[in-house]
Amino acid sequence: MKKMLVLLLSLVLICGSFGAALAAEKINFYANITAIEPIIDDFNSSHTPGAIYTRISTSKYLATVLTEFSAGKLRADVLQSPLPIMQILKEKGVLAPYKSAAAAGYPTWAQEDDSIIQFGIEYVAPIYNKDLVKPEDVPTRYEDLTDPKWYNKMVMPDPASHATTISWLVGMKEAKIFGDDAGWMKFLKGLAANKPMFVKSFGPTPAPIESGEKVLGISMPKYIISKAPAPLAWAKVDTLLGTPRGIAVAANASDPKAAQEFVDYWLSKNAMQLLASQVGEYVLAPGVFPPIDGISTVKVLPIRSLSDDEIRSWGKEFRKIFYEK
Repeated sequence: MKKMLVLLLSLVLICGSFGAALAAEKINFYANITAIEPIIDDFNSSHTPGAIYTRISTSKYLATVLTEFSAGKLRADVLQSPLPIMQILKEKGVLAPYKSAAAAGYPTWAQEDDSIIQFGIEYVAPIYNKDLVKPEDVPTRYEDLTDPKWYNKMVMPDPASHATTISWLVGMKEAKIFGDDAGWMKFLKGLAANKPMFVKSFGPTPAPIESGEKVLGISMPKYIISKAPAPLAWAKVDTLLGTPRGIAVAANASDPKAAQEFVDYWLSKNAMQLLASQVGEYVLAPGVFPPIDGISTVKVLPIRSLSDDEIRSWGKEFRKIFYEK
């Protein structure tokens, strides 16, 4: 009898430990956004079981998620990426419906989808090395980037292959930043004539500006925060455009309620304040702005999601403009 009781007690302890291990399984968060450790740390300090952040670059994000999902091995409970990628994931059945009350106060257009909640805009602007560019030379309009004085002194993501840059350039056309199509084309050709250095994405753009290899670039103001104390500043043009960022619960989340709780936290004013202040992101939570001079008053517009065919077609057009003589 005594041996039987010991055996039963051991089984209870084993089962209890196994159950605790299951309960302690952390939320897997797949994101393309960088430098968000402060938000994850804050969530983990106040929530159990906590979350694990896996950063996947934009260029690899869709293929990674769809490959895992198709094989029935998607580990993500919550997914975050630029809106066009999120929309494709929804079409493929990767996302679960969820409307978060934490998005109350966000723009109506940001919470219309039944799965994807838009929480920010991947805003793009000229940034420069404030130690190397004189105040009187700082661009105040996009057209100023075509000034010959910037010949061989700029960096930008490759306009022939980088989807976000392609969408941004088309967005400039559709927002009529230059008045009409002729003005837009003049800008493109003037920019191409200055022979900017091309990199794969926005991520590598700050480094050559910081080092002085280049002094100006088409990049993101958030790097002023995330790369501090690098001598970076942004050219205060009057309108910024960018791709909306989305977040959603995965359809096969291991613990849907925990995943929803993470999304609710992510959309909270506290988390968005961290995202703005610590990472420099432009967020849609009302009244929250990154601590970058002038950002709170500038007009920031979301750009339209381009189809894959449009990305390919415009990429070919931009290759002709930027690469061919």
